[in-house]
Amino acid sequence: MTPLVLLDYAAVLVFALTGALVASRAQLDIVGFAFLAGVTGLGGGTLRDVLLDRPPIWVADQTYLGVVTGAAVLVFFTAHLLESRMKAILWLDALALGVAVAAGAGLAQRLGQPPAVVLVMGIATGCAGGLARDVVANEVPLVLKQGELYVTCALAGSLATVLAVGVGAPPSLAAALTALVTIGLRAGSLALGWRLPVYKPRPPRV
Repeated sequence: MTPLVLLDYAAVLVFALTGALVASRAQLDIVGFAFLAGVTGLGGGTLRDVLLDRPPIWVADQTYLGVVTGAAVLVFFTAHLLESRMKAILWLDALALGVAVAAGAGLAQRLGQPPAVVLVMGIATGCAGGLARDVVANEVPLVLKQGELYVTCALAGSLATVLAVGVGAPPSLAAALTALVTIGLRAGSLALGWRLPVYKPRPPRV
């Protein structure tokens, strides 16, 4: 099993856990848990593969469907043990974001895509699943939280892949650096309040 496949499995699992936790907050049934876990865990990789003209990961390997189903069942029976499910969602999502960005950008790089496409694939893989999860659950998407670093983290991580490979770093080191940059920035936003300036409306000039 290649490092990129391992990254895909890890990203699918952790994102699926966040989807199931969102389902627990919405008090859905077990099928709802599995649906949200699947949308979240597989959404980013599916979008990436469709854009790169590849079979979606869960079509090529149905083991991914078992991973998201297992995550849904696990959370269905254990979510009540968590002191704060929202905090768990935020931190698991940060971890999944870093792994997914590394998987998406790394795959695009391995396929010989130009740097701009590598950046987009990293962002799409990292952000699409969580965005779909929050939209389906009728929650404010984390990617759109005012001023919070999210897409910025995915962009920075994808850029780390481009730069690392550009200077001759092996793919495994590039993936580790990508995940570290992405997770580090997202953790700083959550724990330390790192923000980007937001647009402030002003009255029109007379």
